[in-house]
Amino acid sequence: MSTLTLYNTRTRAKAPFMPIDPENVRAYLCGPTVYDRAHIGNARNVVIFDVLIRLLRRLYPKVTYVRNITDVDDKINIRAQERGVSIEEVTAGPIRWYHEDMAALYTLPPDIEPRATAHMAEIIAIIEKLIRNGHAYEAQGHVLFSVASDPDYGKFSGRTPDELIAGARVDVADYKRDAGDFVLWKPSTPDLPGWESPWGYGRPGWHIECSAMSWRHLGESFDIHGGGDDLIFPHHENEIAQSCCAFPGSHYANVWVHNRMLLVNGEKMSKSLGNFLVLHEVLEKAPGEAVRFMLMRAHYRQTLDFSDAGLAEARKELDRFYRAIQLHPNAREREVPLHLIWDALLDDLNTPAAIAALHKYADLAFAGNEVGAVALKAAGKLLGLFNVSPEEWFRGGIDEAAIEGLVAQRVLARIAKDFAESDRIRDVLLKDHGVIIEDGPKNSYTIRKA
Repeated sequence: MSTLTLYNTRTRAKAPFMPIDPENVRAYLCGPTVYDRAHIGNARNVVIFDVLIRLLRRLYPKVTYVRNITDVDDKINIRAQERGVSIEEVTAGPIRWYHEDMAALYTLPPDIEPRATAHMAEIIAIIEKLIRNGHAYEAQGHVLFSVASDPDYGKFSGRTPDELIAGARVDVADYKRDAGDFVLWKPSTPDLPGWESPWGYGRPGWHIECSAMSWRHLGESFDIHGGGDDLIFPHHENEIAQSCCAFPGSHYANVWVHNRMLLVNGEKMSKSLGNFLVLHEVLEKAPGEAVRFMLMRAHYRQTLDFSDAGLAEARKELDRFYRAIQLHPNAREREVPLHLIWDALLDDLNTPAAIAALHKYADLAFAGNEVGAVALKAAGKLLGLFNVSPEEWFRGGIDEAAIEGLVAQRVLARIAKDFAESDRIRDVLLKDHGVIIEDGPKNSYTIRKA
């Protein structure tokens, strides 16, 4: 088995992954800001990171996976004020929905899911360190990070000083020493959420929250940090600056894994374009496994075009795999060569090549070789696929009670040799319910989706 290689945003190159501690690989993924339903773009980085975590857990004895929840934010505050409720009431529903949606995609839950509101002590401690180290200053109740104090600021994203200011969409404020300085702590009025601090009643900026939560649960330096490439600047640039300046000598995250954003029907997803896809609504129309599979069809560093046609193709591909597995119901799990799937995933999570490997295993199964079915199922575990039996897959999304009743009627018709009625049930009634029944020997049958 080869070594895992990953593209590191920090070095802009692929390199063998070398964990800090091979006995405990530590990874952090930027999680949701919980004020609304997750959209399909939110799902892509969770699915991709899920594949990475599954792979790491096959390679190393322990993996600590942390994915945070941002539960204090100005967008949350606005929702709370609009509805006249607390931020806890605003965030409770979105947190629950997020968990449900990610479970529907068969993603593994994180080992630790910290919430920003439970880490004020760590946030305040890091800010105090930054002030002592000369990297932050207090001004009019705010505490700001001084970008000029960090000679490495901007190297991660590769932006010029002017690009940094423009990209950050910074607030112009007379209390800032530099236009690019960003907020670590800001004052809260009585009608806003806040916590007592050395700088008065207030709340944290967004960037400092992830620095504090990763420090608490993974240490000053850890192995892998993930997220969408829209977070490279300013969020991840600022995380690195804060953490490395607060803890001199640390590297924060050694490897940065960023997935590209996705398009919807060839265009950037936008509410104004009417192509904004709420994940929950997509899951109402298609099985979670099909959505997951669709999100893996392009390499994570390539743009993915999410479309109804693409989702339909993903379902057809999964149908093919499940049929290959279904051909060998008695195939027992055992060690089989899986170098095709391993070679693909160890090469920077090359999921398109991994899917091509699945098709080769399916070809073997269709040719009558049960090793192909065994390999297909084993490879699927690495990708988080084939979570149900073929029978469950092909019966998905249908009225179980109605189908069972029609099948029972058809069995009686066949026993009575009323083949016209048997055919009518098969060709009309069952097809109306979206299923196909295929007869086998001795009155046996299989059912699959039409």
